[in-house]
Amino acid sequence: MQILVTGGTGYIGSHAVIELLAAGHDVVVVDNFSNSSHRSLAALRNVANRDFAFCQGDVRDAVCLDRMFERHTFDAVMHFAGVKAVGESVDLPMKYYDNNVNGTLRLLECMRAHSVNTFVFSSSCTVYGEPALVPVAEDCPTGAVNPYGRSKLTVEHILRDLCAAEPGWRVSVLRYFNPIGAHGSGELGEDPQGVPNNLLPYISQVAVGRMPHVNVYGNDYPTRDGTGVRDYIHVVDLARGHLKALEFLQNAQGLTVHNLGTGRGHSVLEVIAAFEAASGRPIPYQVVPRRPGDAAEVYADPARARAELGWVARYDIDRMCADAWRWQSTHPQGFAG
Repeated sequence: MQILVTGGTGYIGSHAVIELLAAGHDVVVVDNFSNSSHRSLAALRNVANRDFAFCQGDVRDAVCLDRMFERHTFDAVMHFAGVKAVGESVDLPMKYYDNNVNGTLRLLECMRAHSVNTFVFSSSCTVYGEPALVPVAEDCPTGAVNPYGRSKLTVEHILRDLCAAEPGWRVSVLRYFNPIGAHGSGELGEDPQGVPNNLLPYISQVAVGRMPHVNVYGNDYPTRDGTGVRDYIHVVDLARGHLKALEFLQNAQGLTVHNLGTGRGHSVLEVIAAFEAASGRPIPYQVVPRRPGDAAEVYADPARARAELGWVARYDIDRMCADAWRWQSTHPQGFAG
């Protein structure tokens, strides 16, 4: 199949491109490099040992999209393009609704115009808000508590309404938990711009000396060591989940929702300890007050993905940290180095 991958030079999108190419699919990548690097293209081609088409563009640009759909005959679209920092979304909500909601609408409109109706959407566990129960299953109530999560949930509502109105659509909504790790080659990994918003890239930058210490937000939660517990998933496992979803859609119509997580939770201090073991370096940290809205524990119930997609996460926290360190230690400044 020929697959359009939006945001395909970013952290998760680039790993999905590798899996698609390895499975024999033809790939066209579109990205505006707003949260990625031109240098990731060379790394992608080197790791995949296959070429692919690339277009620099923005999914909000209807003219750019239309030209791509006229030039290529797409069988499906994997949509990763968007902005994803929870904290920034609180300060810049319009940016998040414009990129994540408006960008998806423009893309769906172009797909309709060119009769492409298979769509894999990058959603997030943030749509659950602060879950009352864990593990979190797909039928748990949704209630996002920040603009980033609400932008993802809004798109989910749009997709559900679209599938109800136009039954020919095949849509997979994948709700990620906490992606970490890097490609085993060490040539692709997470390269956030500015100060990292997520735990693992922050720990990685402390390990290479770019940051002085990790802030641990609260150590008085009702968890085994008092720090917050989250479900961390290897980015390669996550990318494999997209391939499984694409295969599933060949025999399914309408909208399906699947959690992509391991079903296991690790505390902040456990992740720090695992990274110290992987890197052989101490990771200094300091405990600071809790952040408003942070839940004590959030981890997935991945049973539906296992039953329907035939997907299960393979890699444990030690492998996640080892691969993240391989990337960061060989790219101390990310792609910029």
